[in-house]
Amino acid sequence: MKAIGYRTAGAIDSTTALEDVELPRPKATGRDILVEVAAISVNPVDTKVRRRASPEAGEWKVLGWDAVGRVAEIGEAVTAFKPGDEVFYAGSITRPGANSQFHLVDERIVGHKPQSLSNAEAAALPLTAITAWEMLFDRLDIRRPVPGAANAIVIVGGAGGVGSIAIQLVRALTDVTVIATASRPETQDWVRELGAHHVIDHSKPIAEQIAALGIGAPAFVFSTTETHRHLDEIVELIAPQGRFGLIDDPEALNIMGFKRKAASIHWELMFTRPIFQTPDMDEQGKLLNEVAALIDGGRIRTTLSQVLRPINAENLKQAHALIESGRAKGKIVLEGF
Repeated sequence: MKAIGYRTAGAIDSTTALEDVELPRPKATGRDILVEVAAISVNPVDTKVRRRASPEAGEWKVLGWDAVGRVAEIGEAVTAFKPGDEVFYAGSITRPGANSQFHLVDERIVGHKPQSLSNAEAAALPLTAITAWEMLFDRLDIRRPVPGAANAIVIVGGAGGVGSIAIQLVRALTDVTVIATASRPETQDWVRELGAHHVIDHSKPIAEQIAALGIGAPAFVFSTTETHRHLDEIVELIAPQGRFGLIDDPEALNIMGFKRKAASIHWELMFTRPIFQTPDMDEQGKLLNEVAALIDGGRIRTTLSQVLRPINAENLKQAHALIESGRAKGKIVLEGF
């Protein structure tokens, strides 16, 4: 089968950063389904792994943690899917990724593809939707108010992949006010289109812009990027007993500033459930089905912003480079082998 991989971690401008390769087709056993991949999307985690993690000598490392496709084969213990089903999912970082014609994934973390979306539109959603959902409802628990705080959430980096779906989930499923940050006119317009009540510029001091809104100190802050740059501002703006969540990877993070406000700190990694095979691992499949229902009901929409065809090393390198530039808006998808 066709696949895209690499043998040595490194910069995207290397000639061997990502290469077109031929690999054996996997076979489904146990609770795994084998998916014939139709579209993939690219996330910051792909670029981080490519820069840092090399496979064992002589092996190919295949990335890709977002996929849409059709079930080609099922393991003997599979109960939720049958061959021919259209699915979408993000997979597990501890297993080979989906940048290949056929891909194995545990059925518990797979959802049925939204019927109203194309393959490319659906591929933009799984990893970011899982990340946003788990942060909003499992970690920050935004349906539970903070006493005395403004019933509002600040989403730092609102125009990125996770921010783009988080804005929509908050609007569709809660009455929480959304304050999104974006620094360029086009990204500010994007987050407004997605439903942000207020938009502020994170290239300027955040806390004073939020104070100027006159709604009070927000109960929740969700930082998707550059947390180390904004941490002091977040400490200042968050309400006493507020809840703060982050998903990026700062080299160091001094959280002592939150103590005076008794604010809680939550880290979200959507791979945790599959990595540790947690008892509630199937919650990811369930939430993907809920996201599909929201999509098909017209309550949220895809965050797709760009499609590259076909799925090959040249186009995947282009997508990685764009994400590493920090100027991506929404999600970049590759479609068709």
